[in-house]
Amino acid sequence: MSRHPVPDDELRAALITLKREKPSLGVAKIHTLLLETNLTWSVSEKRVRKILQEEGLLVNGTANTLSENANGGKEQNRAGSTRVYPSSSLNKGLDVNKWSKKIEVRHFDAIKGKGLVATEKISQGEVIWKEDPFILAPEWEIYDLQVSSRACAFCSTIIRDHSPLHLPCRASTSSSSCPAIFCNRLCRMQSDRVHPLLCPARNPASVPLLAFARKTEWLAVHALAQCTSRLLLASQADDESLNLDLQVVQSLAVLGMEERFRVLIDQGVEPDRETWQKAFELYLQTFKEPKTALEQKKLAKILRKPIPESLQKELFGYDAFLRGLGRISLNVEAHGGLYRLHSHLNHSCSPNTSVRHLDQRNALSRITVVAKNDINPGDELLISYTDPSRNFRERRRRLAEWGFGLCQCERCLAEEEEARENGGAGGEDAEAANLADQLRAGLGLI
Repeated sequence: MSRHPVPDDELRAALITLKREKPSLGVAKIHTLLLETNLTWSVSEKRVRKILQEEGLLVNGTANTLSENANGGKEQNRAGSTRVYPSSSLNKGLDVNKWSKKIEVRHFDAIKGKGLVATEKISQGEVIWKEDPFILAPEWEIYDLQVSSRACAFCSTIIRDHSPLHLPCRASTSSSSCPAIFCNRLCRMQSDRVHPLLCPARNPASVPLLAFARKTEWLAVHALAQCTSRLLLASQADDESLNLDLQVVQSLAVLGMEERFRVLIDQGVEPDRETWQKAFELYLQTFKEPKTALEQKKLAKILRKPIPESLQKELFGYDAFLRGLGRISLNVEAHGGLYRLHSHLNHSCSPNTSVRHLDQRNALSRITVVAKNDINPGDELLISYTDPSRNFRERRRRLAEWGFGLCQCERCLAEEEEARENGGAGGEDAEAANLADQLRAGLGLI
């Protein structure tokens, strides 16, 4: 059988996978195993060594260990240095055709993970798809309208005028009120997937957690509460509902809070673990261990069926909680929603798609993904994870905070070259992680 050269990207992904599976092997054994696994590849030991060095898997010529971190992500460990990447998996139950016949999900490699690729020509300005959220924890201005009965508690559409179509929460009474109001009967019905466990009338134990999230403006805590509520309520319906929802959540990219701070600590940002622990205590109080007998009775009335042990492990351990916060923070959209298809979009500092909320009068939480320019078959659909108005150093710093590595897009490389030609002008911005940002980073808010 003849052997042939292998592209760098494919070889790099294969080596990272081998190091994850066999972390103790040295260069020679990794090289041998690579060739035994891929019988048509022609790869020299020197090339293997070079790539392992570039990936930080060699120190002084010795192979580093590559272990699976608590969140399933990749983690290269060596003395004094740790490099981590977000991890993700494919949702095999996802039917992309429900949203668009012009795109498909593709898995690129072990580091980049999955993304969306055009299968047909998409024209500039064309609506590629519209999507309603899996869960919604809207930006705080909208949340404040929700809790004051001025925005729909399900879709977040602002309620400007009273209408007979607007309906209150079914559990709200004069003695045990809930401020939730819904656009229409459909919104109220759909809210049953999430709202009961976060309703102050039905589960008053949830009030301290939501108040804490609002006070700290910690959107990830609020969104994780919505996600947990959905999973627990799905467990009360049937196994199929729970399995479908779990597939969505478990396929989302994840980088845990502790893993994230191995990157942030190099920037002088210390994790606020005391606040993390406080959030966890309130989280357990909401969904598992209410403080008072009355609250326990009300929670038991909602969660009548036993929670599967596997789901409890997924939700209620402290490490699982931190993993959940990291997952939410990586995937939540700017308005505050988690979306099944949107979560597949990767980053570019010059994105070719734009995410908008165009249905502001009947479904504010619904997103519309629009092509910013012509997209050809085979092109990846991309959005920006950072503020595109910031310079390349700041954009790269923000991306590095979440383990995405050094951005090498055309725009970043061009701006880097321009800064080099100008003698490093603008370098002050690289040091300008202001105090507010650092405090928010300590909680994991950014």
